[in-house]
Amino acid sequence: MTAAGPLEIGARAGSARAGVLRLPHGEVRTPAFIPLASTATVKTLDASEVEALGYDMVLGNTFHLFLQPGADVIARLGGLHEFMGWRRPIITDSGGFQVFSMGHGSVADEIKRRRGDRESRILSIDEEGVRFRSYVDGSERFMGPETSMEVQAKLGSDVALAFDECTPFHSTRDYTARSMERTHRWLDRCLSWSAAHAPEGQLLFGIVQGGVYEDLRREAAGRVAASGADGVAVGGSLGQEKAQMREVVGWSLEGAPDDKPRHLLGIGDVDDLLAGVAMGIDAFDCATPTRLARHGTALVADPDQRWRLDLQKSAHAESRDPIAADCPCPACRDHTRGYLHYLARIGELTAARLITLHNLTFTAALMHGVRESILSGTFEAYSRGILEGGSPYQPHA
Repeated sequence: MTAAGPLEIGARAGSARAGVLRLPHGEVRTPAFIPLASTATVKTLDASEVEALGYDMVLGNTFHLFLQPGADVIARLGGLHEFMGWRRPIITDSGGFQVFSMGHGSVADEIKRRRGDRESRILSIDEEGVRFRSYVDGSERFMGPETSMEVQAKLGSDVALAFDECTPFHSTRDYTARSMERTHRWLDRCLSWSAAHAPEGQLLFGIVQGGVYEDLRREAAGRVAASGADGVAVGGSLGQEKAQMREVVGWSLEGAPDDKPRHLLGIGDVDDLLAGVAMGIDAFDCATPTRLARHGTALVADPDQRWRLDLQKSAHAESRDPIAADCPCPACRDHTRGYLHYLARIGELTAARLITLHNLTFTAALMHGVRESILSGTFEAYSRGILEGGSPYQPHA
């Protein structure tokens, strides 16, 4: 058993680790999946429902909460935990990815190079920080390292992320290198601000950038490891396809301190979660389960369909089957695919809610199985079973 600082590693399976991350608002069992509560809510659910599903931590979005309702408002209402009624740990991102999104859209937009008019939203990126136009009212706003840290302090999160710039994978090596070096200078400023002003117990993770360039990723990994940050987050665009993504993550973890938590930002597909755990990742956050649900898609044990079941397809219109017979969620326990198809097709909010409950139940079961299999020494067999179409609700020996 390894215990140093807030992370206690209780078991290992190769590079995979299972343990507990102790934070001011409670313990997080690792490896952990962290649902997004970007605007102070896991969309369609109450905080108590998310906890009842088995989640220990959620992620609040610094950028969105900075713009509305504002960090000062949330602070006056007791901080983000009290504001949203979630009294367990919260991690807040830095705002850096949202800057990326304003310039390049989603990761899918970036890969397909769909730009539209997004460049006009970013006014400047320089040493001080980023000037941009608010999507709320079009006003000019500024966010720099100290701004990001101050907002995260007012939110009162258990884990804050250092401010960074997320460069798209098709950026030139020269620009990516200059951006990475600036991100490292921003990390130093974040660490200085945090040491002087952060709430007691708030951890600060540095973010490994460097695009898809091996030497830059290795350099960034070493720089973050040596910085004294409380944990390592792997961020940025990770490439155009899964093999490249996993290669980039591997470079980004080189030299990561064994006794500090490792977080992979924005990754949530079933096979990617298993691959990340196998590489030594302790926590993941991603919009995938909740975003798919809002588009009528359920997570199922079918790797041939990328673990996705599109309930809006006409084939489900008269189906009396549940999404998954062995799933305990309300969508599967009480309803048919035909009913969920109908709700999703007419845009009923109940569809998004029920499928969100299902998708988060699926993901919670998957991560519970991951943790238990590492503790029991059967992680490789468990992972192989899931990748071959095994149900996350059933044990895999």
